[in-house]
Amino acid sequence: MQESRHLGSPTDGTPDRNTDDPFRRYAARFGRDIGGVPDSLRQSESAPTAAASPGIARGLGLPAAAVEGPASFFADFTVPHGTRHVRVCTAAACFAATGGAHLAAVEAALGVQAGSRSWDGSVSLQEVHCLGYCYTGPAALDGGDARAGPDLADQLRGTAPPRAPSIPVASSSRIPVVSAGVLGESRPWSVWPETAASTVPGDVLAQVEAAQLRGRGGAGFHTAAKWRAALEHPGPRVVVANGDEGDPGSYADRLLMEQDPHRVLEGLALACFAVGAANGVVFVRSEYPRAAARLREAAAEARSAGYLGPDAAGSGTGLDIQVAVGAGSYVSGEETALLNGLEGLRGVVRPRPPFPTAHGLHGRPTVVNNVETLCAVPWIVQHGGAAYAGLGTADESGTVLTCLSERFLRPGAYEVEIGTPVRRIVEDLGGGLRDGRTLRALQIGGPLGGFLGSDDLDIPLSEAALSRLGAALGHAGIVAFDDRLTGGQVLQNLWEFAAEESCGQCSPCRVGTWRGRALAGVPEDRRQPEDQRQPEYRRQPDEALSSRERSEVLRTMAAGSLCAFGRRVPAAVRSLARVYGLAGWQA
Repeated sequence: MQESRHLGSPTDGTPDRNTDDPFRRYAARFGRDIGGVPDSLRQSESAPTAAASPGIARGLGLPAAAVEGPASFFADFTVPHGTRHVRVCTAAACFAATGGAHLAAVEAALGVQAGSRSWDGSVSLQEVHCLGYCYTGPAALDGGDARAGPDLADQLRGTAPPRAPSIPVASSSRIPVVSAGVLGESRPWSVWPETAASTVPGDVLAQVEAAQLRGRGGAGFHTAAKWRAALEHPGPRVVVANGDEGDPGSYADRLLMEQDPHRVLEGLALACFAVGAANGVVFVRSEYPRAAARLREAAAEARSAGYLGPDAAGSGTGLDIQVAVGAGSYVSGEETALLNGLEGLRGVVRPRPPFPTAHGLHGRPTVVNNVETLCAVPWIVQHGGAAYAGLGTADESGTVLTCLSERFLRPGAYEVEIGTPVRRIVEDLGGGLRDGRTLRALQIGGPLGGFLGSDDLDIPLSEAALSRLGAALGHAGIVAFDDRLTGGQVLQNLWEFAAEESCGQCSPCRVGTWRGRALAGVPEDRRQPEDQRQPEYRRQPDEALSSRERSEVLRTMAAGSLCAFGRRVPAAVRSLARVYGLAGWQA
């Protein structure tokens, strides 16, 4: 197998063959032609690939485990697929828009229940957690076509015109940085050619270090420190742009990948230059089909223009960037789980050390940077690190794209400086809530971020300030919950997300999320056959259970989970309980 095929999808800029079939798309990433594998082996009523994985493995000439692992893990493979496959969002922003009522409406419109397909195989329905249309939810993907709005069920039924509004975007920063290209204030590829021709890698690294740029994917790690860590290990090195934006409420990466894909590639090229990497990968979640298509088109255009290729921008060195598409997993946004997915493994978290900067993709030193983080790099290189450090606060520099959900009067993506008061974002930029509703809670930074109440709005949007209230900046998405929903309903939605999206690699998170789901009062899904129902420890508890057990679940997850997913869920639950005054969840 050629090494380039390990790193991403085909490099000619064309979409993969049969992109409507996730298993074909996944296999094509590794140069595996499954055209000889009968469709009957890949289709079954219960699961399109997992149940047939031994036959698929034989057809591919692979060990059964090589197919069984990803086939039984990724959501795109484990759910039934009909001729028409619809993915409907039930994550926080869409849940806040309808109280969850849109799922039943969509099921009625399509005549099929979520997680199944119709008797004749003509239509199937899958629940997913975020499609990046949080500003206009509820939303669904009908095949690869987005549908969104309060009449979602009618759109899918065909009795209302389909619509999927573009993302409203504006900048409230003194100077637009990552939104400059989207707003037409900066041209793509205006920095890379000169940098490649007239500077050395250390110059780029020095400017990013002076900027004090932190990762915008959630962890907030210093970008330059990660780059330096990779440089401590011999090459060849790889840089991965993490576009697996799964936090419900955030659509900043989708905005950048769809509307300014060349800037994503330029930021990735500069990062590759800084760490001496000849290969870059943009990893895009499967729920963003348009983003993947736009990036492939942009990569082909960049090669034709000479920005990429064997003599990239006249630098005398080769640089290739490929686009890879995920298969449905929130935890695959965690950098080590992402690398597993790129290697064709289950998208579970790896123990650390070793860290990816020492032993990453196929054993190479690997830098994984979020898409929004990389989009700031061209501006920093052009204007200087000191200029970027002058934005934001003394301790947390720069800007962030904060995304406001559908419940706001003016939802959309706003670039703001770190430290901007949350009240200004909510009331001045977002215009408060629509329909005259009363704000009850804000979820900031996704499900692993935390919750603020209406009395908390005067704090700055910064990691330091939010952490004092048990929240976190995360991806900076903001989902508003109004007074139509109770704290118990919001809590159940949070625990359902956690239970469904835990990768299951460690028992504190695997067991804890399902136990928390039960303790929150989420009913057992009686539509499931008896042999598919959850084990006893996952089921609904009786009313006699005390708050002590809830506290034990939270403490065990926080202390024993392998990655930030399991460790952060308890903090999010506690912050929600603080805002809503929910007994038994705050200890």
